[in-house]
Amino acid sequence: MTTELISSQGTVQASKETLVRDIKRVVGDADDLVKQVASSSADEFAARRAAIEEKLAEARARINDLRRSATRSACKVADAANGYIRENPWKAISCGAVAGIIVALLISRR
Repeated sequence: MTTELISSQGTVQASKETLVRDIKRVVGDADDLVKQVASSSADEFAARRAAIEEKLAEARARINDLRRSATRSACKVADAANGYIRENPWKAISCGAVAGIIVALLISRR
């Protein structure tokens, strides 16, 4: 279970890096488009705009994929935590009690 979480975390990281690269590429293309607007014809502008819109759509699709992947990872972590708590209820209760005591001690020192 731990290796699954680690491998899915690596997949999310790789997706994030790809997404950042794609967004930088879209921003760079949009910047080029703005620079070339003054010297280009309407047809060239339309072609460039269509290309940028296509890249932007791809970036949006990757954002949605990344969101779904992050949601799946969060659900796996929540399920793992839930399973651990159900298997070890007294350990979970004692951890919560210790955390509560620590917080109370920190608050009382102020």
